[in-house]
Amino acid sequence: MKILVTGGAGFIGSHVTKKLIKQGRDVVLLDNFNPYYSPRLKEARISIFLKNLPAKIEHIDITNIESLRALFAKEKFDRVCHLAAQAGVRYSLEHPEVYVESNVKGFLNILECIRHFGKPPLVYASTSSVYGANTKLPFSEEDRVNKPISLYAATKRANELMAFNYHHLFGTKATGLRFFTVYGPWGRPDMALFLFASAIEKDEPIKLFNGGNMKRDFTYVTDIADGVVAALENPFEYEIINLARGEQQQLTDYVAALERHIGKVAKKEMLPMQAGDVPATSADISKAKRLLWYNPKVSIDEGIKNFVDWYEEYKEKLKLNDL
Repeated sequence: MKILVTGGAGFIGSHVTKKLIKQGRDVVLLDNFNPYYSPRLKEARISIFLKNLPAKIEHIDITNIESLRALFAKEKFDRVCHLAAQAGVRYSLEHPEVYVESNVKGFLNILECIRHFGKPPLVYASTSSVYGANTKLPFSEEDRVNKPISLYAATKRANELMAFNYHHLFGTKATGLRFFTVYGPWGRPDMALFLFASAIEKDEPIKLFNGGNMKRDFTYVTDIADGVVAALENPFEYEIINLARGEQQQLTDYVAALERHIGKVAKKEMLPMQAGDVPATSADISKAKRLLWYNPKVSIDEGIKNFVDWYEEYKEKLKLNDL
């Protein structure tokens, strides 16, 4: 089975790629290595984390339809795993045009290539952010999601609607996976755990929004990868599925676990809620368990320990504090 993984040099994409190759899949890894954060980290995921694994690497931007068409025509994919996107809620407040270009136009290009080149089943990344201003917890796939409070969330909800439209009109099979607060080794430097670890190392305060009164369904990256691979192996006509740990965690407890494994107490700067953010997320994962046999395995404490071990191993080699 030949699988295209877009965003394959990214945080989740590299873990998915590794799992697929370990299972004997033929993987084509596509990434544009853009400078949203230092491309050095993406390059290190390829040269270290995926070292000696036989993935074909394509330096292509998903907004370039001609390059995508040529790739689809040449490779004749059996599955498409679409993880490439412009990430980050806060960045979308200052750079909205980037989100429309990558997350809407880029997603349309993927759908068009799937439509015209064999209709391989699609699995794509959505996000818990689509639940927006919902107050009912835990979030269920049956909830209304018509109140996104960031442009990032709006573009990802647009992806879900576009995927349904292509399924309805052209028979494209599509499974959207709503990821909840993914963390772990090889993460992005703009993510909370990475930012906190770097600040603690530099003896700088960590920023806790809403006075630290935040709750998240923190989900370890290999559990997410397990769910993604299960969705690729079991294509549905059209589904949207939550992928999470299925347990809500207080942010201050998350920080306490990080302090414990680093062995140093963080300085803390309490700040108000940021625009585009929500005070709490929590996922109902019963659908993932039923359809994907999804079973998250990694506890918060174990996951944070794994991250700290990785951070300590690579902080000098990759100059992690300077990313």
